[in-house]
Amino acid sequence: MSETNPKNHYPVPPPSSSSSSSGVPSDNGPSKFRGEKRHINPPETEIPDAATLREQWRYATRQYGKWYSHAWGTAILAGAAFFALGWVIKGENPLPSFHSNDPSPPSSSHEKKKPSP
Repeated sequence: MSETNPKNHYPVPPPSSSSSSSGVPSDNGPSKFRGEKRHINPPETEIPDAATLREQWRYATRQYGKWYSHAWGTAILAGAAFFALGWVIKGENPLPSFHSNDPSPPSSSHEKKKPSP
């Protein structure tokens, strides 16, 4: 059973045969990094066959389609939520293009009406 280092939260390797007599592993400086690298997902050692590649491609396209549709759904829901929030804050339709059906544009205060002759 290996001890757990509370600072790093991973098992401490058992002491090697090059340990000193006190039981503390010796620090060999840069030579301790010469060990074999361990990858979480190691690279493939040979080219996979066509069926495997086809299955990986199908899985990747399914995942992309799922993420793409989730992104669009989230964007649409966010747009609807912001529209509703704008309606609540403003108290009316927040889009200026969808005001009432009154065809006359609002008159500005700096336009002066000319008297009719």
